[in-house]
Amino acid sequence: MQNIKKITALETYSVRQPVLRKGKPLSSCQFDGDELKSTQHFGFFIDTELAGIISLYKKNNDNFSSSNQYQIRGMAVLDQFQKKGIGAKLVLFCEDYCKEIHVDLIWFNARTSAVGFYEKLGFHKIGLPFEIKEVGEHSLMSKNLID
Repeated sequence: MQNIKKITALETYSVRQPVLRKGKPLSSCQFDGDELKSTQHFGFFIDTELAGIISLYKKNNDNFSSSNQYQIRGMAVLDQFQKKGIGAKLVLFCEDYCKEIHVDLIWFNARTSAVGFYEKLGFHKIGLPFEIKEVGEHSLMSKNLID
């Protein structure tokens, strides 16, 4: 059985570390805003095993005029579960969640290697790629949720 459930920030670490912070200490898996009440963490489970994660933060980016924005961070799927549609399901789940709470825009910094994945889901790249220290090259991406 596969499903997406709300999880805690701490529960995300078991996926964040091997996928997003490989070789770095567990403390590197804690992101600013993880514990805010407005932050939501979701996990994709196969039976009882956590296979993928995604986090949503109520955070505005000055590149966008919308005042009701959420940022996706820490979207990751364990290696053995990649290429099975789990990442897309997590992103689309967050998109639906944001629509339900009347969010205008979702934005995030996508790793260069993932830009094509997000473009297939209707997100648009903004500006030129940039470097995030100790993480790598990223592109700002967004999607308007209102017409």
